[in-house]
Amino acid sequence: MTTPSLPDSLCYLNGEYTALKDAKISVLDRGFIFGDGVYEVVPCYAGKLFRFAQHMARLDRSLAELRISNPLTHAQWREIATKLVADYALGTEARGLNDAKNDQIIYIQVSRGVAMRDHPMLPGLTPTVFVMTNAMKLPTAQQRSEGVACVTADDFRWEKAHIKSTSLLGAVFSRQISVDAGALETVMFRGDYLSEAAASNVWAVKGGKVMGPPKDRLVLEGIRYGLIEEMCRAAGIPFELRRITRAEVLDADELLLSSATKEVLPITLLDGQPVGHGLGKGRPGPIYTKLYAAYQQAKQETQP
Repeated sequence: MTTPSLPDSLCYLNGEYTALKDAKISVLDRGFIFGDGVYEVVPCYAGKLFRFAQHMARLDRSLAELRISNPLTHAQWREIATKLVADYALGTEARGLNDAKNDQIIYIQVSRGVAMRDHPMLPGLTPTVFVMTNAMKLPTAQQRSEGVACVTADDFRWEKAHIKSTSLLGAVFSRQISVDAGALETVMFRGDYLSEAAASNVWAVKGGKVMGPPKDRLVLEGIRYGLIEEMCRAAGIPFELRRITRAEVLDADELLLSSATKEVLPITLLDGQPVGHGLGKGRPGPIYTKLYAAYQQAKQETQP
């Protein structure tokens, strides 16, 4: 067994900036012992945080579900993220690796804090706050032009999927299903209804309408939920959130994934079968093309 080498890029931990490879937490941190914490993943394009306010709103919702007060203001979170983004860009430039676009992913994690192991939500603890950033790995040009393969599985995870919890063993198992099958993602169903993928939201397109599962406790509301609705409205594309059956998914004209790193991405092969109908079967469709273009425009319009 080997331990991967860790980078020396800057991170933030409990009020201090330190090299990521040197950051340490207590073994009694409840995030380590119980997965008792939440996280956020914020994209950054060309040095600008993308839909930061929406990510902060979801962080607030997740923390409230865990009865943890947000330890920082939104302005303080922004200040930390901005500093880490700038430092990472300087570090890559110094190594001759700087990408002019400077696209990064900021990872934020808050756990309940440190205490002797006991299951109840102990009050009065000081939350553990951690932030790091890494280069963003976007889909390849081939994945964009050809689409990606996915597999289906039953959603065996807990019924509080609306919390962006650090307890991610269910996601690890579900994502491994696709890895073992040589696919990109695992599209999951609770009974007969679409829920989400292991680390993405899933959208079905039929008759030119974009459809997604409703916002409830069975699905993590990705930040792209609101963005895709906005882009559909601007492009005159019908948009609907409702229960979507397995049969509707299998009969869809297009299937799409969305997430911070995938942005919006077409599924063209599901369980070994081409997605869609007619001449466009098994190929990225027109709705994907429109939404991808709109997404790139939204990135260009990101405010500093």
